[in-house]
Amino acid sequence: MIELKVDLGERNYPIFIGEGLLSDSSLYEPYIAGRKVMIVTNETVGPLYEQQVRQALADYEVDTVTLPDGEQYKNWETLNLIFDALLEKAHSRKTTIVALGGGVVGDMAGFAAASYQRGIDFIQVPTTLLSQVDSSVGGKTGINHPLGKNMIGAFYQPKAVLIDILTLQTLPPQEVSAGIAEVIKYGLIRDDDFFVWLEKNIQQIKALNTDILTHAIKTSCACKAEVVEQDEKEGGLRAILNLGHTFGHAIETHKGYGAWLHGEAVAAGMMMAADLSRLEGDLSMADVERVRTILLDADLPVTGPEGMLIQDYQQLMSVDKKVLDGTLRLVLMKSIGEAVVSSSFSPDNLNLVLSK
Repeated sequence: MIELKVDLGERNYPIFIGEGLLSDSSLYEPYIAGRKVMIVTNETVGPLYEQQVRQALADYEVDTVTLPDGEQYKNWETLNLIFDALLEKAHSRKTTIVALGGGVVGDMAGFAAASYQRGIDFIQVPTTLLSQVDSSVGGKTGINHPLGKNMIGAFYQPKAVLIDILTLQTLPPQEVSAGIAEVIKYGLIRDDDFFVWLEKNIQQIKALNTDILTHAIKTSCACKAEVVEQDEKEGGLRAILNLGHTFGHAIETHKGYGAWLHGEAVAAGMMMAADLSRLEGDLSMADVERVRTILLDADLPVTGPEGMLIQDYQQLMSVDKKVLDGTLRLVLMKSIGEAVVSSSFSPDNLNLVLSK
């Protein structure tokens, strides 16, 4: 088992990575405040893994709330199912929430934890590759709004993150590819050596090779932890973690949440960011092709949805969280392994990229 740490002073927390962690009671116990636990899961993950978690929590009073599965359910109505369950079962400030599922479950369970009685503890148990390398680490919680993705939420850190890579064995290939998009992102923004390694090992990740997968998850989590430690609430550096996301969120919102997987939309967005970076005179054509090749090798899209117009992107990108005082900021690349947040790009170049 590998243990990493997110160093946030009094709110430090560990990230455990290994096989068979779901049912290891010793990994939960130090991070549970009282006698009661609420497992938050969904209709897909619950039947597969809830019993293993309950086995680990045999010494506690455990309730479960099972949510519908899908990005389209990441909303107020579904969030209230968690609050309803907590109140109906008389859970107190000593309750600990265990978020068992992918990014949607983790984001909503974390937001519920941040809000219920003004804050209770929670543990992230991510079961998808995307949530293991990205959304479970860093404390971003929230829900979607019809006008914008992840626009309502809170920064609220978990007490621990338990990453059991065996859960990926039940993940459909499309979901594995969606998670790989976020892994590729770390190479593009901070670590050119990791990107080179990914170019050589992308097929092994898709095949869920244990050693290769463990290294990819560890490197991704370590990169995210390092960025979050320096900028917990996205005042500056942390924004680079959103490479491709401004474009991607626009795609998800336009198409309807769940029509494109988050990682698929981010992949198309990263390709757009690479194209814009080239037009701005930073990224070479050869490096743009490397980005395109690795995304295609991971079975990810490299263009946005057919029929999505420039004005569709413009309207939705204008309400992105990185818009400050009316100015759109985008994460671009100076080179592979070096990302920057910029508002000085040419509008004509942006429109050229959006029109592809």
